[in-house]
Amino acid sequence: MKLYRKLAGLLMLPLLFAACKKDEHSIGRVLDKSEIRYSVDQDLKADDGGNTVILKNMTPGTISMWDYGTGTSTRMTDTVKFAFAGDYVIKFSAVSGGSVVQMDSIVVKVTKDNFNYVNDPLWTALTGGVGHEKEWVLDTDGKFFGGPLYYYGVNNGWLKSGGEWDGGATGCYGGDCWTWAVGTADVYPNHMSRGDYGSMTFSLKNTASFKAVKPMEGGVTQNGTYALNVNSKMLTINNASILRGYKNEKNGLKGISNWTNYTILSLDENSMQLGVIRDADVDGEGKAMLVYNFVTKSFIDSYVPPETGPDQGFDPTFKAGELLKMLTGNSSGRIWKLDAAGNPIDWIAKGKGWTKSHADSRDWGWNDSWDAVANNSWILFNNIGGQQYTRNQNGAITTGTFTVNEQTNEVTLKGNTLVQNPDNWMSPASPTFKVVKAFPGAVETKGIWFGTSYDAAKDEWFAFHYVL
Repeated sequence: MKLYRKLAGLLMLPLLFAACKKDEHSIGRVLDKSEIRYSVDQDLKADDGGNTVILKNMTPGTISMWDYGTGTSTRMTDTVKFAFAGDYVIKFSAVSGGSVVQMDSIVVKVTKDNFNYVNDPLWTALTGGVGHEKEWVLDTDGKFFGGPLYYYGVNNGWLKSGGEWDGGATGCYGGDCWTWAVGTADVYPNHMSRGDYGSMTFSLKNTASFKAVKPMEGGVTQNGTYALNVNSKMLTINNASILRGYKNEKNGLKGISNWTNYTILSLDENSMQLGVIRDADVDGEGKAMLVYNFVTKSFIDSYVPPETGPDQGFDPTFKAGELLKMLTGNSSGRIWKLDAAGNPIDWIAKGKGWTKSHADSRDWGWNDSWDAVANNSWILFNNIGGQQYTRNQNGAITTGTFTVNEQTNEVTLKGNTLVQNPDNWMSPASPTFKVVKAFPGAVETKGIWFGTSYDAAKDEWFAFHYVL
């Protein structure tokens, strides 16, 4: 037995030696600065003011590290477009032999403004336009969204349909697509700490600058730059990060390695959703996209809570096409959700109801099961190439078409119902519902009431209150 063990040990030595040799890798030598070739050229044919700058790393086997003031890049060849006149410092470093070789900076002079590079509606929505700036805050109280933080799959993206960047109304661009809209009742303290998260400002005054004031991060003020890619719906922030919160008892804000690049889920004049990938396993929770919900400071300052009690109601009459426009907004559509935090259900006769909040019908009408449904369900109506809807029912996505009867104010979902709570008496049984109370011109703040069943003896509708 001893002899066998000795022979076995001797036989294993060559194998171990071979295995060790196989794992040996050479990262190569570090190149001298004189061996690294790169160029920074202004394309005067594209812009006679030199706004278009072409960056090239012509050194094989190296990794590029560009910093051009308004953004960064790791591409071997990249094109940068500066909207504003001025001097821009281009910094280039090459990763070689496991080390970073920093090259001399190059200053490019842009002699003319070219606002064509920042005149897209998304730039205007983000900043207010050239020469302006816009201040944003987290929707900590759920005045526009259901709360300040949602969770999506890593392949979710731009939610609005239309154009080349179109994953459909669900915003799905891959295999990992799902949504969890965490309401304010659950987000604190389970996902975020309650408090003043400060404000962040996107400016287009002389340059694309960013500022964030963060009371929840030690009162720090961050100043940086940003770049908006209209085509890919990505936002890059340099030397700073968005307002954020992510409560995890063991790791705090850990689990997210990249606070520079953000997926834009939605962006309009008063609201914005930015997603960042949780790429590390945190307490057994795998990859996901954390979606931070923002509203403008001006929206918050001028916010008037929707009337939640009996108010001026009426059997609505609309101008031709007005009801459809109310449902869909512009061509990209509108996403509606139950007003769970306010007044989600009512019995409405001649436009007038009696409930003031969900507490008025708690347990015998509204209950915990409806809270769960409302927090993870919505319906989107759009009018792109026809009247289409997308319904999210607790994460199950269905799509179809809908019709509007302007004579009766009825909406019919082809092959679906408005919302369902299994085995609950309030679940609509019909795909047709009636708009029994609405406020043209004030739908953004007051929402709309969808009647799903009618009591002829009382001339009364049971209705769900949906808000944007």
